[in-house]
Amino acid sequence: MSADLEAVASVGVNAALAAGATDAEAFVEQGVEREIRVYEGAVESLTDAARRGIGVRAFADGRAGYAYGTDIGDAGIEEVARAARAAAEVADEDPYVGLPDETGATEVAPLRSPEIGEWTTERKVDLAIAAERAARAHAGVGQVEQVVYADADGSRALASSRGFSGSFETSAAWAYASALAGDGADRMTGIGLGIGRGPEDLDPEQIGGEAATRALAQVGARPVASRRCPVVLDPFVAASFVGFIGAMLSADAVQRGRSLFADREGDEIAGEPLRLADDGTAREGPATAPFDGEGCPRRRVPLIDGGRLVGFLYDSRTARRAGRATTASAERPSYRSPPAVGTSNLVIEPGPAPLEDLVARAADGLYVMGVVGLHSGVNPVSGTFSVGATGRLIERGELADPVREVTIASDLVSMLRSVQAVGSEARWVPFGGSVHAAPMLLGEMAVSGL
Repeated sequence: MSADLEAVASVGVNAALAAGATDAEAFVEQGVEREIRVYEGAVESLTDAARRGIGVRAFADGRAGYAYGTDIGDAGIEEVARAARAAAEVADEDPYVGLPDETGATEVAPLRSPEIGEWTTERKVDLAIAAERAARAHAGVGQVEQVVYADADGSRALASSRGFSGSFETSAAWAYASALAGDGADRMTGIGLGIGRGPEDLDPEQIGGEAATRALAQVGARPVASRRCPVVLDPFVAASFVGFIGAMLSADAVQRGRSLFADREGDEIAGEPLRLADDGTAREGPATAPFDGEGCPRRRVPLIDGGRLVGFLYDSRTARRAGRATTASAERPSYRSPPAVGTSNLVIEPGPAPLEDLVARAADGLYVMGVVGLHSGVNPVSGTFSVGATGRLIERGELADPVREVTIASDLVSMLRSVQAVGSEARWVPFGGSVHAAPMLLGEMAVSGL
């Protein structure tokens, strides 16, 4: 199937050149997405949607135009190509626009589950129901708000007038459960999550059990007195912050003046234990691919190493503007949009210590298990933030009473510089993008409560 899509992409390139483009690129994708929601042991909703389309980028006289469509027959492709060429006519001139100078593909592990096509809808429903059952089996869980199973299976292909042609098959499956524990105003929510290439990678007992455990850990939560204290971020929360930081490490954000890390390359911006990279080749990474959205070979790109900012993410346009080489960081959410610089798989390098050691080092502080309002609560230029948080107190190096209705506040640079340790329990979390996250110990943060 992917080889057929390569042929379709080549037709798109030739059609754009025939329409008058001096350079062209075509991206084609085809696949199926499914979502199953269960409630009280029965299917609440089930959707099964096919996605197929082509996007063409046409270049002429220092301008670029983009158009897309769902008809990948010859007539449909020609219409899209002409529309892309026409869009280039009215686009602003940009001296940095154009296809990458070097293209290619990196050899990566298989990205498609060999079993995803063999699982029936009934088996997937059973998996979701099993996750719900596992959550309800925990004493104290009063309700399971929802359980969702979803997957995607498809192929992508890219071709350009510079001679690149490539394709790959990919799949993903994920499920989460939301459990409720406690009564009345004390009712608290816990989330359990699983991610993999296919449904065979998901453990319903783990997903439901995690949702129940996180909810039960918050029962009886109360506000606490304001303080400044050490803070431990659990992987879910660490992923949310790192995803936000990753977006500010794109060259586009830097060049637009929308990143507090502009002109900081080479500076120490974080505690020495923090090492962060964007790795488009990570073996189990949800965003892994052999090439990026412009046909450049994926790679691992160090961003923060030993606390020092070592670089930014570039696509071909931002790289030309900066006089740099692309880092193969052109992302394409779908055929409906042209490539743009962004993160693939953000990877926090885990440390040697387990979570319990980070809690012990915190002595008297706060273990943060959830935050709300992060994206609206962070100033992207100054980095200051103030967000609501829930979690557990840490007393004498051990987890203590649950906490809610508190606010944690700082700025991103101060927060990064206060990283004293990174935990060993790393996992993939889809919060803030695709993040391989681990718990982190921060030396101090302001906690506002009573």
